[in-house]
Amino acid sequence: MATLPLLPSSDKPRFVGIARLAAEGESLREGHNVEYFTISAKSLLNRCVSRRALPFTWTINPYRGCEFGCRYCYARYTHEFMEMRDSMEFEQKIYVKQHAANLLCHDLLRVKPGESIALGTATDPYQPAERRYGVTRAILEEFSRHRGFELGIVTKSNLIVRDLDLLQQIDGANRLSIHITVTTLDVDLARILEPRAPRPDLRLDAVRTLRQAGLRVGVSCCPLMPGITDAPQQIEAVISAAADAGADHLFANPLFLKPCSAAVFLPFLEQNFPNLVENYRERYRDRAFLPASHRERLSQLVQRLREKYKLTPDPRGNKTKYANKWPGKAFEEQMNLF
Repeated sequence: MATLPLLPSSDKPRFVGIARLAAEGESLREGHNVEYFTISAKSLLNRCVSRRALPFTWTINPYRGCEFGCRYCYARYTHEFMEMRDSMEFEQKIYVKQHAANLLCHDLLRVKPGESIALGTATDPYQPAERRYGVTRAILEEFSRHRGFELGIVTKSNLIVRDLDLLQQIDGANRLSIHITVTTLDVDLARILEPRAPRPDLRLDAVRTLRQAGLRVGVSCCPLMPGITDAPQQIEAVISAAADAGADHLFANPLFLKPCSAAVFLPFLEQNFPNLVENYRERYRDRAFLPASHRERLSQLVQRLREKYKLTPDPRGNKTKYANKWPGKAFEEQMNLF
């Protein structure tokens, strides 16, 4: 029977792949108990492999981990690839991908006509680390040198306005769609749900600024959390504010709770919404998604409100799959694919 190799004298485990790269990264500590690491990457583009009918083929995440610390974040599991099992490490250990622009220049040769790219699917491209490292801006600078690509950007930060010049250049030669997440208009609620993300009014200001610059911008009203953000008047408030800011489309879906997310979210409920704890345990018992009846109710409500506030643009007038699918079809597709 084969035996495991002896550990080196330092007693540190031997990692392989992404875990090894993470272990070798250089670190820099900063506020909020956050530690930044540099990490090498062989590629910046990742092919999206999913049973869901998502409106993109490729994803780009400039960082690993996200300092915003959203209590409901579904992407915490990605740190497990680096042998990190504590869900809180996702927001405390941020990995900065090196040489991103050079990698992207080569990677874009793999993208075929008609394939879409999503920037920011597992980490926010405009989290605090971006102010120091500028990886997202370097990526956009590379995109600005190309033509004919379809790019969608997802963020909950008004820092995106910093890159208005590049976004306009990209939009002039490519198909660009921007999606800004607004979970609630309640600033106090947003502060406990998304502790280090910009205030919702600042995000809506970013929507307005980007739209006035002629860019295609929508609002992602996600996730809708039972008993916290999914009351009809709460949803209508966000959709009304999105329309007032000039958004040309809106996407919404309910909370899904993977085990890595529940490890953070349930203790958060116990501290802030103790009356909802048992309700959530029952709703999400042995499942990550809400029952079909609940999803259908929300889907119908969101669709009615989109129509009321004219956030259902004519697909013939839009240039991107994001703008076409996310406002209408994507909600129903997300709800039925699991």
